[in-house]
Amino acid sequence: MASQLGSRTNSTSSMDSQGQNTSLQRLHNVEKRVVRVLELAGGVMDELSNSTGPRVEVVNNHCREFMQSIKDIQVTLREEIKSACEYRPFEKCDYSSRISNEICCKKLEYITEQLDNMKKSIEQYDGPV
Repeated sequence: MASQLGSRTNSTSSMDSQGQNTSLQRLHNVEKRVVRVLELAGGVMDELSNSTGPRVEVVNNHCREFMQSIKDIQVTLREEIKSACEYRPFEKCDYSSRISNEICCKKLEYITEQLDNMKKSIEQYDGPV
């Protein structure tokens, strides 16, 4: 029974990691497409700034590929967001604890500054005596 439970746990965690890997791969591909979109935008800007005037075919091709890539990126990101909501509930989200920690750090920095200022004031009054 314990061995069956262990194998179920391992298969579940391997399925989770496979899902994460494919999700990370898809996001990595989106990142590559975003880079390509920026290259296309740069290509259009180069064409438009060409001293002999832009080549209409090149601008049209770049714009067409740009728009298709943007649509593909949007679709992929929507799918990833949807799957993240379905399969990885927000209970694992650490946003609130991270923000709370950042606020505490800022408070500590402020208190440290105030203590340093108080120490300087004490040293000023103690110095001339």
